[in-house]
Amino acid sequence: MQMNKLTRKILFAILAIALHPSVKAQDRPNILWIVSEDNTILLGNYGDKFATTPNLDQFATESIRYKNAFSTAPVCAPSRNTLITGMYPPSLGTEHMRSTYPSPAFVKFFPKYLREAGYYTTNNAKKDYNTTDQPDAWDESSNKATYKNRKPGQPFFAVFNLNVSHESSLHEPLPALKHDPEKVTLPPYHPATPELKHDWAQYYDKLEEMDRQFGKLLQELKDEGLAENTIVFYYADNGGVLARSKRFMYESGLHVPLIVHLPPKYAHLAAQKQGSVSDRLVTFLDFAPTVLSLVDIKVPDYMQGGAFLGKQQQPEPQYAFGFRGRMDERIDMSRSVRDKQFRYIRNYLPNKIYGQYLEYLWRAPSVKSWEDLYKAGKLNAVQSKFWEPKPAEELFDVDADPHNVHNLAGDPQYKKELERLRKANEQWIRSYKDVGFIPEAIIYEIAKTTPLYDYARSSKYNFEKIAAIADLASSRNAANTQALIKALGDTDPSVRYWGATGLTVLKAGSGKGALQKALKDPEPAVRIAAAEALYVTGADKPGAITTLADALKSDNPYARLQALNILDLTGKDAAPAIAEAEKISVQKAEMFDYDIRAAKVLLNNFRNSK
Repeated sequence: MQMNKLTRKILFAILAIALHPSVKAQDRPNILWIVSEDNTILLGNYGDKFATTPNLDQFATESIRYKNAFSTAPVCAPSRNTLITGMYPPSLGTEHMRSTYPSPAFVKFFPKYLREAGYYTTNNAKKDYNTTDQPDAWDESSNKATYKNRKPGQPFFAVFNLNVSHESSLHEPLPALKHDPEKVTLPPYHPATPELKHDWAQYYDKLEEMDRQFGKLLQELKDEGLAENTIVFYYADNGGVLARSKRFMYESGLHVPLIVHLPPKYAHLAAQKQGSVSDRLVTFLDFAPTVLSLVDIKVPDYMQGGAFLGKQQQPEPQYAFGFRGRMDERIDMSRSVRDKQFRYIRNYLPNKIYGQYLEYLWRAPSVKSWEDLYKAGKLNAVQSKFWEPKPAEELFDVDADPHNVHNLAGDPQYKKELERLRKANEQWIRSYKDVGFIPEAIIYEIAKTTPLYDYARSSKYNFEKIAAIADLASSRNAANTQALIKALGDTDPSVRYWGATGLTVLKAGSGKGALQKALKDPEPAVRIAAAEALYVTGADKPGAITTLADALKSDNPYARLQALNILDLTGKDAAPAIAEAEKISVQKAEMFDYDIRAAKVLLNNFRNSK
């Protein structure tokens, strides 16, 4: 008996379902993330005429290019923590570079949700998620991982990380370059040293190679016959990469390229047409919710961003928020708010210069060439600023000042904007109970038993009081002196820490007795902060150095690091601490080697100070 056409179609459909039980999952799009490292918007499609990026330029003509996309931190690990969790690291206690403090139990790395829905998840190969790993988020995670290993017809979420443009690509100068160093347009904050011109040209060479690798991955997708079923994201993991970009709270550190292509069958999942430019504010907080929205998985309530594509799109946010904590071996703390015209930065440790010595950053020849000119007094005011202490607040009109060199915070004409953005920052840090106001030496101890997110929502975290005193401490207002001295007697060690830190910021001569009493505080972070204040004010240098040297014996690596950061500024006065610093310099790393790096720097600077 012969089957008619309709019967054959029905039988084939039944057979297809039997062979591929996840047919419903197959209707969902594949998602491909191509992630470059350490580059801001230095691409042809973003208007950079010196860049050689033909593959990305063509891709942008067929995609949605986002002009206002931002990483949450100007460095990789904290930013990747945001990407993988959909949460803001200062709410999790994961803001400090490579600290691996645990997340609360309910937080899943978002690829887990895709795996549970039948997706094949693959990561090639960088993780660096700045918290306890969740390896079961991936079917594969290695430098050989590929979506090609999935089951027939199985949808995939695949990440490819292109590290050719990473900061390390500038550690060794190349003898021959494609981009001419003499034709590089330097930003106004960089002097035209041969090293800076060379490093800039070498960086553009690396971006050209990154573009080639991007094109290869895109062609591979087409060759596999998957282009029409795959939504492709291209973005960078933070800005970069020469000094004053990566790690710093400017456009050069936080503004990232983002280009998303949705093939015709999924074009309805975007509010804009392919080939258009979106001015929507987007941050890394929004990426996890957006992927889940695109594949029709409910976005968990705990995620703090909002989907900008898919069925669960959220209204555009008014602001994009950013943060900085400790970067490698150097301690600092800033928060930032960006709208479509202005960037506001709040510096909570303004006494620390922007350009603190950082061993990894200084491997690029350009950094020392810049520093040498500053020490020789050969820079103008804009070029010198990087080597000097910070103001408490910074405000930049990004449209008029894309390089963020003209601080408008003290200009009466911009008072309204300053107050609006200052208030937005205050409301934001309060809304998620920012735990970055707790010194890391204390965070380290808390995290041994309790995720910081949970701690912040307990009665133990006095956020309002701590944030208020931190605001006073960092404001550079001498009228706050007595309040800071009073804070040294508070029951909360974080309040006491900020009281001492505020006296350091002000270089206040008063408060000597309270600070000397704080040298015996039960909390190491407070003792060290009090020692710093006594040293910089000259009130009790011997007592300060004795306390700092004793702190190097602590079994808390971040107490040691805090002390080393201060001792590095004391020159030959650090002599009583040198024996302990030598012991640290040869020890094995407990977690990461930041206290070891800082000890080696101290030893080198001490020898050079004699």
